[in-house]
Amino acid sequence: MSQQIIAMGGGGFSMEPENLLLDRYILEQTHRTTPKVCFLPTASGDSENYINRFYASFNKLDCTPSHLSLFKPHVSDLKEFILEKDVIYVGGGNTFNLLTLWKAWGLDVALKEAWESGVILAGLSAGSICWFEQGITDSFSGSLSKLDCLGFLPGSNCPHYDGEENRRPSFHDLVLNREVTRGLAADDGVAFHFKGNDLYETVSSRPTAMGYHVYNRDGEVLEETIKPVFLGE
Repeated sequence: MSQQIIAMGGGGFSMEPENLLLDRYILEQTHRTTPKVCFLPTASGDSENYINRFYASFNKLDCTPSHLSLFKPHVSDLKEFILEKDVIYVGGGNTFNLLTLWKAWGLDVALKEAWESGVILAGLSAGSICWFEQGITDSFSGSLSKLDCLGFLPGSNCPHYDGEENRRPSFHDLVLNREVTRGLAADDGVAFHFKGNDLYETVSSRPTAMGYHVYNRDGEVLEETIKPVFLGE
């Protein structure tokens, strides 16, 4: 059974409720008629508004949606609840708080077991960078900074590459100073689809959005464009 992670720079129902191309793509990778998808809104403090927006979008799709709140848990065995899903979809917000809570509840271990057993892990922004060794985060006040993450995937990751003006220069500075390893950056609307640790496919919900390999070669930051497959017509 393949291990799959779909990491979005931005987009999906969170940012484009009228454009669910990325969300449909995620569900299609399960190859199930009505996949079970669980939303983890931890990074937003389990925002009720965010949860409601998830259901408003995913109730339009061929799936069985659910969510898991760590502030108001409705199940006693979190691992069992996670392992019975086809997709775990992680929302955006504060990545540092997300990782802290997951580790406190043992959810980081449960998610790794789920991934290894074939459950698809997906998400945007905080829900994208959390799977990598390192992420570029705005979890702390001030400038964007490095955050050590779960390490399911190698390297670093930077979302919102075209959506926030400080993302590209901040990522370049961190790579230049070797504070983070080489990594991937995604414009809003771009998703990196991994099978195991290998980048299997890059897709997008926006025709002009791009992905990037960013790395340091002999003291110079280089950026290679990854042209995604546009999911629209």
